[in-house]
Amino acid sequence: MEAFTIIYTLLGGLGIFFFGMKFMSDGLQAVAGDVIRKIINSITSNRFMAVGVGLLVTCIIQSSSVTTVMTVGFVNAGLMNLTQAIGVIFGANIGTTITGWIISIKVDKYGLLLVGLGFIPGLFSKSEKWQHLGRAVLGVGLVFIGLQTMSSAFVPLRDNQAFLDSIAYFSGEHYGAYIASILMGCLLTMIVQSSSAMLGITMALATSGVIPYHTAVTLVLGENIGTTVTAILASIGATVNAKRAARAHALFNVFGVCVMLMILPYYFDIVNSLIPQDARYIAPDGSAPYVAQHIALAHTLFNLTATLLFIPFINQLAALVTKLTPDRAEKEVPHLLMLGDPSNMLPAASMAQAESEIKKMRDIVERMYKLNREFWFKDDYDPKMLAKIIDYERITDNIHKEITVFLCYVMEKPMSHHQSEQIQAMIKITDELESVADYIERLANYRDRFKSNEKLDGESRTEFFSFMDEVWVFFEMVSIGFQNSEDMDMSRIEAKSHELQLWADSMREKHLDRISKGNYLPVTALTYSDMVVALRKIRAHSLLMAGAIENFNSKHE
Repeated sequence: MEAFTIIYTLLGGLGIFFFGMKFMSDGLQAVAGDVIRKIINSITSNRFMAVGVGLLVTCIIQSSSVTTVMTVGFVNAGLMNLTQAIGVIFGANIGTTITGWIISIKVDKYGLLLVGLGFIPGLFSKSEKWQHLGRAVLGVGLVFIGLQTMSSAFVPLRDNQAFLDSIAYFSGEHYGAYIASILMGCLLTMIVQSSSAMLGITMALATSGVIPYHTAVTLVLGENIGTTVTAILASIGATVNAKRAARAHALFNVFGVCVMLMILPYYFDIVNSLIPQDARYIAPDGSAPYVAQHIALAHTLFNLTATLLFIPFINQLAALVTKLTPDRAEKEVPHLLMLGDPSNMLPAASMAQAESEIKKMRDIVERMYKLNREFWFKDDYDPKMLAKIIDYERITDNIHKEITVFLCYVMEKPMSHHQSEQIQAMIKITDELESVADYIERLANYRDRFKSNEKLDGESRTEFFSFMDEVWVFFEMVSIGFQNSEDMDMSRIEAKSHELQLWADSMREKHLDRISKGNYLPVTALTYSDMVVALRKIRAHSLLMAGAIENFNSKHE
């Protein structure tokens, strides 16, 4: 009966702990979404800047796994190079240690208070920001309550001789026990898929007096290795560089633990000396009241020391994982490799990835246009060029579908109203880009009607190509606003759109006049009319895209 009580209390506490971590993380992400995006965009080739980005983002979202998965996604999308990603991962390892300090607080004093305080904004505040902040505070309170519940579940185990005998080897103060504890921490973290949860369990075991201080520290070292499996799993099916980033994370933590093993007995004493209270002190009730702070400090010092040791060797680590993960031959595919599971990523990070792919989609549409223009200018009909244009259009269809589905999943996550509006604008932009690609393909297919002796020549030909080029100038005027909002001038765009509309009307009148004079055969007349309509549609969809880009770039009030 006692075993059943321990199990359900432990599972209940773990559930509350996980639930609290999710509330805290979701609330902080929603509050700081725009900040995270600015931090991500600030990444440079400077390795210290990359470490700072990883540190700040992980401090905000309280999950190194999410940061590393996000980093793998950015490398996959081409938003980061390998050395930048390694720097971010170093910073994430330091940032995640904040979680240890949070849960090392005297949880029995503040848990219920924080739950109550966090609940108030949801009841009385109409401000979205305050509601999300309250959600984060409530989450911290639930983390404390979950940790307290787990600690109470472990209390009977310190008097259970069978359990103590089963862990006796792990509690030994020798290298065999240290290595066994590291391996156990690694294995359990790989199973649970959350280093924060395992850290909480480790602290609960230690504060309950079930495991000694040195065993808790070695378990935490193993948890640092086990957490790397999340990024490795996220890199499955990704690009070679994304796989390299995930493996760099694993190698960095393994190397760091190996270095720490060399000085482990001294490390225990160093950590113990930095905090006034003795980590090994056992209270009359059998608990270890000071060990949690020592575990948090040991976690922080390990990651900080490892980062300082290895940051000068980022390039060498990048070279090593490059050698271990060689390039493979990759051909252009009609779909996106970089869009992973949005449930594992921040909304701000998912949006940054989708934004990058929309820019790539725009580049494909530009290639379609240039190829189409070349196709029309050639005297001889070239079926291979037409096939390539059709293939590009198929790629844009697939990218459009995948970005839309991806962003719809992202919208299911907690986020600010501003982020939701930006995602809707991004979906609209991809819709309009896909429509522009459709009409470019139609233009190319109209060339098929001129395979025989029918030709578009003289004034009509000159006028058509001039109009086509001006329509494309308009498209570029619009699309550049997505890359640089400062270049977006809606009044100039609307004036240019009106000018093109008048030009198209004039072309139609001239065309009807030429038809009335019998200058063209019916098939030529009909084709020319369809070609002008296609260009007018490209203008119209470009104008709609301009409105969506303006909404995307709008400032959050």
